[in-house]
Amino acid sequence: MNSKAILAVAAFAAIASTGVRADEADGSQYGIQFQGSRTRAEVMAEAATVASTRSTEPAGSRVAAPVKSTVDAKVLRAEAAEAVRLGQIPHGEAAPI
Repeated sequence: MNSKAILAVAAFAAIASTGVRADEADGSQYGIQFQGSRTRAEVMAEAATVASTRSTEPAGSRVAAPVKSTVDAKVLRAEAAEAVRLGQIPHGEAAPI
């Protein structure tokens, strides 16, 4: 009987102590308190100018326009075949690096 009473008192003490330790659920005790120097209107005006000047296009997403060539494709192929025949450019899988 004595152990049941001790166990009941310990359980009651544990339950009662949770109310003592309770604090705000939002963690406001860890928040940083500061005093701003600008007015709300100044901050809103700055936010409006940033939003209107910001680009929604990701950086590096533009591709350069293709360059128009003045050389005919048949002429280019013939020059490449002649360069291979003369050994001026490597060809095949065994080409030196």
